Amino acid sequence: GLPPNQPVHFQAGQFVDFLLDGGVRRSYSIATAPKAQGVRQLEFHIRHLPGGHFTPHVFSNMKVRDLLQIEMPLGSFYLKEDSVGPMILLASGTGFAPIKSILTTLAERNSLRSIHLYWGGRQKQDLYDMEFVESLGSKLKNFEFIPVLSDALPSDKWSGRTGFVHRAVMQDFPDMSSIEVYACGAPIVVESARADFIEQ
Repeated sequence: GLPPNQPVHFQAGQFVDFLLDGGVRRSYSIATAPKAQGVRQLEFHIRHLPGGHFTPHVFSNMKVRDLLQIEMPLGSFYLKEDSVGPMILLASGTGFAPIKSILTTLAERNSLRSIHLYWGGRQKQDLYDMEFVESLGSKLKNFEFIPVLSDALPSDKWSGRTGFVHRAVMQDFPDMSSIEVYACGAPIVVESARADFIEQ
């Protein structure tokens, strides 16, 4: 939650920096959709990294009403409001957070854009917000969801797409010249997507 009477404004896809002791910063994308009147509560998707500088505190020591300093809004990754053409949203792991903000914004506006969501994870449990994704079918007329697992477990009973998530995009869209792409997640996934998409 945010301080009372201080709603914040940002664009769908942007992030905040948490300001920690010793000048350390940790960046997390906002999963909440922006509102014209401002937002009073922010949602973040935080993966627990043992030995990390911030997440052990979040998962083990943080209590309700603990105070944290943030700086926001940050980043040039956000929904381009004047675009109307087809779009590919590519997420890996918790890189889904800003994509959720963008999708929620598009759904609230009853967007008719052609929207293709590719969400990659290692195992099925990494696609952790399926209820939200499944709800989009009734809100977005031209929405397609393609989940991709790179290392499915036998217990996943997975019959969907496998391999690298950005390669699934390339298989489905050999020509991306007229498509707007939003990619977020592990740096190696985003950089591989950028390099391979541009080369192709």
